[in-house]
Amino acid sequence: MQLASLHQLIKERIDASLQDTITQLDDAAPQLKQAMLYALTNGGKRMRPLLVHLTGNMLDIPDNDQRAISMAIECIHAYSLVHDDLPAMDDDDLRRGNPTCHIAFNEATAILAGDALQTQAFTILAEHPMSNYANQQRAKLVATLARAAGYQGMCGGQAIDLAATGKAITLDQLKQLHQLKTGALLTACVEMVCQVTEQLPRQHQQALCRFASLIGLAFQVQDDILDVTATTETLGKPMGSDEAQGKNTFPSLLGLEGARQELAKLHQEALQALAGLPYNTDYLVAFTDLMVSRSH
Repeated sequence: MQLASLHQLIKERIDASLQDTITQLDDAAPQLKQAMLYALTNGGKRMRPLLVHLTGNMLDIPDNDQRAISMAIECIHAYSLVHDDLPAMDDDDLRRGNPTCHIAFNEATAILAGDALQTQAFTILAEHPMSNYANQQRAKLVATLARAAGYQGMCGGQAIDLAATGKAITLDQLKQLHQLKTGALLTACVEMVCQVTEQLPRQHQQALCRFASLIGLAFQVQDDILDVTATTETLGKPMGSDEAQGKNTFPSLLGLEGARQELAKLHQEALQALAGLPYNTDYLVAFTDLMVSRSH
């Protein structure tokens, strides 16, 4: 199966699972429930579930384990976007071509929707059916996702980003920022799959996590490039919004051509991380190519 077809299949399955998870909640707070569903199903590409499933299929872990990890990560990702878009953060009106959650509902509901989606992620990891081996790893999975989403990951990266806005920072500082803000959650996709894989050699886990870290950074470099080269219609959000907000980006620091060279370097390093693994990595190679060549 071609990667594009597999991606579509995985997207449809995760979309349906996420919708079921939210619709099964009681109706005590209907507007909050509606906002959570809106945030989760607002046109996401499901790149993180794709990475989970490609890695999981390669390591031959059960579908239920892959699904639980994917759903939890998407809940965290959706919550982070809802909060990023708030007036106190990036103050965006559009997300994926649609009104952001606080515009579609209101600020208070958007904040609560983000909070509820974050906690929903850990409910899924604690309760969703998983294999016998994965069932024993639930505490590790919760700890890994909490670290990737919190101070040592996404939230810490966002705080550094806010503090650095309008200020000059070095390339190393910019990389650290995005390894936390964007890369930590992508790395968690692979790390959590490794944690539910029996008898996985440590060096294989390290190589896979290095691959995920590199591709997470490459994803952000391409995001920055698209912010200055793609149209608002293609991006689904205003073109040049990072520059308008005084954000530090790879093109602003390295120039557009320099950012493209950095992207090519990260692309090659990610492929090298996969090269020594004794598995069929064809799909992960194709995923790497997709991440660095995507148009939105």
